[in-house]
Amino acid sequence: MEWLQAQDRALLLLINGNHAEFADILMSLISSKLFWTPLYAALLFLLYKVVGWRKLLLLVAVMAAVILLSDQVTSGLLKPLVQRPRPCHLDSLKLLVHVVDGHCGGAYGFASSHAANFFALATFVGWFLRDRYRWIAIGLFFIAALVALSRVYLGVHYPGDVLAGAVIGVFAGWLGTIVFKSLANRLHFPQTERK
Repeated sequence: MEWLQAQDRALLLLINGNHAEFADILMSLISSKLFWTPLYAALLFLLYKVVGWRKLLLLVAVMAAVILLSDQVTSGLLKPLVQRPRPCHLDSLKLLVHVVDGHCGGAYGFASSHAANFFALATFVGWFLRDRYRWIAIGLFFIAALVALSRVYLGVHYPGDVLAGAVIGVFAGWLGTIVFKSLANRLHFPQTERK
């Protein structure tokens, strides 16, 4: 366990230590949830094209539940349970970790809710886009990985925090697809309503 923690810390310092002013700005933007608002709007439009209006309403409701699940597992359950301090809060790392704009976040960092939420979105939405918009579905995972990387770059999470968040997010997204299919069948939605 100590070896894993040492590797986690070393990788954090490697990623966080290679900083530059333009990267600070870019990674702060990538880490901002509002920055991705145009993406969310575009995804809703694509989902409408794939499933139609009736299914879209159900899909949005299930997607909200998926994000809520991933967020609550990480922030509501694991962070208070594990109580692993964020690297930017540790006295032993404060002088080594580059914190952008002095923003460190809450006391605990395991597991990353940013990573969990973006991977949940990528898994859930990607499942619906995989046939018609395959590259966009793959791109969502690239974005999720970029968001996870930004959290380590900004010094607010260890790589292990974002890896755990990614696993939780993928599981929540996968679970959401099962729930959606079950509800769609119970509501007697046609299997394909594509435009």
